[in-house]
Amino acid sequence: MSDITTPTLDIIKHGLSHAQTVNSDQVLYNRIKESGDSKTQLKKAATEFESIFITKMLQEMDKTVEKEKDGLFGNDNKYEEAFKSIMFQQMGRDLASNPRTSFGFADQIYRQMEKFVG
Repeated sequence: MSDITTPTLDIIKHGLSHAQTVNSDQVLYNRIKESGDSKTQLKKAATEFESIFITKMLQEMDKTVEKEKDGLFGNDNKYEEAFKSIMFQQMGRDLASNPRTSFGFADQIYRQMEKFVG
């Protein structure tokens, strides 16, 4: 049995990561598609867009913060990064779905697109 080279492992990891992204995109698409009539779907899609935008913004903001050597989970950074990723996604959803904390993108998108939805 031959050893698997590092580039091969990188390709495999990228493929798995891409598969997870496609899978989560499919779940999101199904959630929107099953949400009701076309106007309800548009509202859900607009809210999800705002949620994704906020999540990405939080992730980029986090990159500007100086990290401690001993993070939340000790020296193993992968667990902390996974936790923060989940936390930012939930914060994005919570902020986008609450009228008091929403950035207003979802509402603007909905109002501009609703005339195209039957």
